[in-house]
Amino acid sequence: MEDQTGSGEGEREGTAPKENQPIKASSASTTSIASTYFNNKIPIPEDVQHPVFSLRKLWAFTGPGFLMSIAYLDPGNIESDLRSGSVAKFKLLWVLMSATFLGLLMQRLSARLGVVTGMHLAEVCYRSYPRIPRIVLWIMVEIAIIGSDMQEVIGTAIAFYILSDGKIPLYAGVLITIADTFTFLLLDKYGLRKLEAFFAFLILIMVVTFGYEYIIVSPDQPSLLQGMFVPYCEGCGPEQILQAVAIIGAIIMPHNIYLHSALVKSRDIDRTKKDQVQEANKYFFVEAAIALFVSFLVNVFVTAVFAEGFYGRNVTQVYDSCLQSGSPHASVFNRVLLIFTLCG
Repeated sequence: MEDQTGSGEGEREGTAPKENQPIKASSASTTSIASTYFNNKIPIPEDVQHPVFSLRKLWAFTGPGFLMSIAYLDPGNIESDLRSGSVAKFKLLWVLMSATFLGLLMQRLSARLGVVTGMHLAEVCYRSYPRIPRIVLWIMVEIAIIGSDMQEVIGTAIAFYILSDGKIPLYAGVLITIADTFTFLLLDKYGLRKLEAFFAFLILIMVVTFGYEYIIVSPDQPSLLQGMFVPYCEGCGPEQILQAVAIIGAIIMPHNIYLHSALVKSRDIDRTKKDQVQEANKYFFVEAAIALFVSFLVNVFVTAVFAEGFYGRNVTQVYDSCLQSGSPHASVFNRVLLIFTLCG
């Protein structure tokens, strides 16, 4: 955040903006406000035949929301879902739905910030706060990113270790994870749309695989809907309350707000025209709502599967039920789940 450059002449020369200077939307006639990452912006097609809502335009705006929604489907969320299902069955689904809705509101504000001002959240903080608060914000975000990366890297290394029956040691799993992370970062060199399509494909894999498990388990639908829409947790104790807090913490990620406000800058929008700004806000909101609805479905699938399989049972009972079921899924079900959790 400290090294961002501005749109004015003085800021382009490296001079810091005046403290607490009001934020103004950028215009198409000025130099780009930020040195962000998007050199070639995606054009928005005209569709005069559908002035109110155009699927062509929605397709052009589709991408940032699905990239952002990856944070709602990361290993931390999957672990929170399976834990929620095993300790509270369907009773905390309303917490999941409420947290996802709150997340959508925050992502909407984040997208609007990027569209209207032409700056992402870090740049806005740079122009709005004095030096000391800026440094504090920067350190806090760095710590949050490091903490998130640690659980992702270590968790993936453990997944490699389990899936390989110990043939891939933990240190090798960490190195593999770091390598594939940088590989994903290089995908943008082939075009932003290809990167967006790749991550959308990964989300599709999760929807299909976890949806298949949901169909196989066939949970009790009335109980599931009750847990989703009735904000009450009968018989819940400290363990369930702690898990409810964990669900909110897994869904709401501050660094995701920074990300979304930057991703929306990848579309070619003339911010001097009010109608284009309003149109962009509308389509980005619709796209984010679709992406988070898909992520919510995946989280519900995982919670329901583990609620049916593990709620009210100990390890011995689960093992005995697998032996007695005679189903081929009893021996491979957990491995399939681990594989596609790793893909996620």
